Amino acid sequence: MEQNTLKRRGVGLTGVDKQRSFGGFTLFCPLTSDTAHLVDIDGTEVHSWKLPGRIGRHARILPNGNLAVNTLHPPPKQTTADGGPFPFPFFKKYGGGVMSELDSEGNIVRQFIDPLGHHDQYHYGDGRILYTSLEALSPEDSAKVIGGVPGSEIDGITYADTIKEVDADGKLIWQWKVSERLPREEYPLQAHYTREHYPLINSVLPLRDGKHILASMRSVSAVVIIERSTGNIVWKVGSDILAQQHNATEMENGNILIFDNGAFRNGESITYSRAIEVDRATKKIVWEYRDRSQMLYFFTPFMGSAQRLANGNTLLCESAFGRLFEVTADGYICWEYINPHFAPYADDETADIFPGESNALFRAYRYSLEEIPWLKEKMTRSNGSKLI
Repeated sequence: MEQNTLKRRGVGLTGVDKQRSFGGFTLFCPLTSDTAHLVDIDGTEVHSWKLPGRIGRHARILPNGNLAVNTLHPPPKQTTADGGPFPFPFFKKYGGGVMSELDSEGNIVRQFIDPLGHHDQYHYGDGRILYTSLEALSPEDSAKVIGGVPGSEIDGITYADTIKEVDADGKLIWQWKVSERLPREEYPLQAHYTREHYPLINSVLPLRDGKHILASMRSVSAVVIIERSTGNIVWKVGSDILAQQHNATEMENGNILIFDNGAFRNGESITYSRAIEVDRATKKIVWEYRDRSQMLYFFTPFMGSAQRLANGNTLLCESAFGRLFEVTADGYICWEYINPHFAPYADDETADIFPGESNALFRAYRYSLEEIPWLKEKMTRSNGSKLI
């Protein structure tokens, strides 16, 4: 009998309502693998990319059709004094300092490496990259970080996030440092989190106005907007609304869409995940999706994504279980797919934390055929040959 519970319940496409689905193609990267997969609305794989290494977190298709992806930086033969590219064991799970742009055949078009890059990288498509990285605080500054599990630093050191932007030549053109700009009293680590990493920025995105940066800080349960010119935090929603969230994005109407994990939600004993749309002006939740069945059937304590589609539907990634599903504005599930690619984590440290086979995903993205020019051309040629 199959011993993996997720496999036993069934994988691949589990259901689709084509009348209400956006359709298109879904991109995802199993976290244990070095492959990105693109499937159609029937769950059939139409393309895959062999990546330069094991996926760090996720991949995204750029407007030119190339794949922007971050993969793990290989460890050195000897660890350097500051910890090398793996400053602490869990970094092997969410690092991603090799930032590549690949063509449809998987050839590297351009590549930039920061061994301390992690979680999120936004490729503009012209060679510029906005991404999250780390810096080691001094023992004195590490001690000033408030909250978290006492004594859980790495040899007395806390690693703080930085947000960096580099140009096409890899030159640093903008930087924002938690160590300099984040008020410790206003953003304490929540009690459940180790003090090795503060405040764990898991998504970063330039806003359309070009003047601001949107960032999600998981271990302090906050989403902020940073003004580029001053480095000031000019907008925030915190733990009164959020609980260990991921994947904050700007919507066409200016509102903020957030995947709210809910592992340690204030004032509630039931754990559940949800997607929320927050009005920028009022900071009120104006749309929410949570599972209709007592909330218990939609929950991932870590990772996760939400993408608003052009027809008003939302694509959700329930990461820990490799579950992708699309919901309408009124919460009707019109497409569901379970990642069928299972494998154990290759390194011992991560395998000790997450033993056995996993089909986990960090994020997923949905695209129309018009957004994938090389696939549209390929399918047009294929349909033309059939007519002949």
